[in-house]
Amino acid sequence: MKLRYLLVYILIMTAVGISGCLMIMNGSMSKDIPSHTTEINRLIISLGESWNDISSQRDNLKKSEESFDYAVIDNDGNVILYTDDGISKTVSAATSNFDIIRDIESAGIVVGKILVHNPQAELEKQTNQKLALFVGILVAVTIVISILYYLYLKHRVIDPFKKLKHFAVRVAGGDLDTPLEMDKGNVFGAFTEGFDIMREELKASREREEKAVKSRKELVAQLSHDIKTPVASIKAMTDVMSLTAEEENKDTIAAINAKADQIDELISNLFHATLEELEQLEVKPADLNSTEIVQMIKDADYMKKVKILDIKDAVVYADKLRLNQVISNILFNSYKYAGTDISVTGRFDNDNKLLIIRIADNGPGVPGEELEIITQKFKRGSNAGDKDGSGLGLYISDYLMKKMDGSITPENIEGGFAVSIGLRIS
Repeated sequence: MKLRYLLVYILIMTAVGISGCLMIMNGSMSKDIPSHTTEINRLIISLGESWNDISSQRDNLKKSEESFDYAVIDNDGNVILYTDDGISKTVSAATSNFDIIRDIESAGIVVGKILVHNPQAELEKQTNQKLALFVGILVAVTIVISILYYLYLKHRVIDPFKKLKHFAVRVAGGDLDTPLEMDKGNVFGAFTEGFDIMREELKASREREEKAVKSRKELVAQLSHDIKTPVASIKAMTDVMSLTAEEENKDTIAAINAKADQIDELISNLFHATLEELEQLEVKPADLNSTEIVQMIKDADYMKKVKILDIKDAVVYADKLRLNQVISNILFNSYKYAGTDISVTGRFDNDNKLLIIRIADNGPGVPGEELEIITQKFKRGSNAGDKDGSGLGLYISDYLMKKMDGSITPENIEGGFAVSIGLRIS
């Protein structure tokens, strides 16, 4: 709203208010009560002279020929005549109404009284009516101006603001194709073009982002294709080596071959997701025998650090590929941060129907207050030092275990650190 309109509104209301106050203060809305002294004296003389003619009358209603109303009573209080029904007809009533009470004399003797009506009450009523009318007009003018002001604001401010709000909601919802209607006639007219430019820039930014994502996926696909070739070569070489290797080396060669298979499967997932898009990784749990978990641990323990391996027989609900990935992450962390012997033990949690597999080492662990955060993205223990790591291993493992209706719990134990994997028993 422009300032001049507001100033005009204030000036109008101020002028009307001052005018009303001045009218009230100067008495222009009220009238002084007339005294009619001369007229009353003349009337009293006339009544005295004609008293013998009028004294025999009773309650005679007569139209007043004067500019005031009056009543005439005799000495006994009997009403001789009166000019209006609403006036006082007794001395006590006249006294209460502050009427003028004068004696009527005939031949020097008081024969009656004249009660001249005091119109103060009527005049006050008229004044109050005028004042009420003035206030009513003032209120009506205020309401009309306020309504016009509201309609102006609605047209120039509220409706344009709603358009901007709906536009912002559409943009937040992803609609970057619908332009904002231009209207430079409202308060926000100067901004509408800027908002639409913002929409166009957001649209262009989204298109650039989509192109970047597409390029990244194409790069991942190309790299996956390129990596598959050396992996296939590794598998071929292990197959040849297994034919000529001595018996004590065949287990190692078989582990290499198993790892090559695991790498091949993981690379296939790169066609569908990246670490930044972890939520897109596909998890397909199914029944899995715990003996296969034992083999996973043996295959993942390429440094032969697992000295105790005791897992109870059970059938659990898990994705073999993803569980293998979890176990490999945990063992690799133990290699990197502890470098000690590892024990893997299993127990049943009958209350929750879980098989708990605890992988423990004799390493330093992590500070106790950090145990709850090391499964979050890009979080590592503050005592990790200069060891390489991105803080994604346990985050990925925690995500995958939840997808399998399981759990993962890191904890400091006496003389070391452990990670417990909870697998739902089928």
